[in-house]
Amino acid sequence: MTDILLSWSGGKDAAWTLHTLRQRDDVRVVGLLTTLTEGFDRISMQGIRRDVLHAQARAAGLPVVEAWIPQRADNASYEASFADALVRAASRSPGVSTIAFGDLFLADIRTWREALCARLGWTPVFPLFGSDTRALAHTMIEGGLRTALCCVDTQQLDAAFSGRDFDTALLDDLPGTCDPCGENGEFHTLVHAGPMFDGPLPVTRGGTVLRDGRFAYTDFVLGAPAT
Repeated sequence: MTDILLSWSGGKDAAWTLHTLRQRDDVRVVGLLTTLTEGFDRISMQGIRRDVLHAQARAAGLPVVEAWIPQRADNASYEASFADALVRAASRSPGVSTIAFGDLFLADIRTWREALCARLGWTPVFPLFGSDTRALAHTMIEGGLRTALCCVDTQQLDAAFSGRDFDTALLDDLPGTCDPCGENGEFHTLVHAGPMFDGPLPVTRGGTVLRDGRFAYTDFVLGAPAT
């Protein structure tokens, strides 16, 4: 059996990758690796709070290795942080040298990850790569994945979509130019329930802010809404 580390964004593709890997009997996911941004104390890109990340990890029954990067990090900073996180992951789980990513179809991103991992002596795998994203979106929803849009690129999708549940109604409302899984960066998601968790996370939707004049981030706070 091969031990695998999973690149974890807190979103639907990473979560479904975990679910997919756990259906196999030849691999075992031993931990999550997440990139967070200094100063914001949140997952990079998604903007998910760190305490929500750790609640996800507990619900998945897995330890999380944090890779911290500075704000507006360049590629060298990211790669150095990623490399350090892999070293720490391997020290925690001796023998692990394979990492899974939830990429769906962007060949250039896959090629870049493959080259980076090769330099670091790791083997990357892409369990969902090549999936039909419309079919995959429906499979996720029908399979019990519950997630919400936590970031929207307003140059590709209206800001009003930020904060909405990722469900069939949302898929019907997406413009034809938008990938159903947001693989072109149209949106990012936060998973709060699904078959990869031992129970749903109590998250409450907060406000939405526009950053860099482009990205609409909706905050999600751990805990049930006040009554």
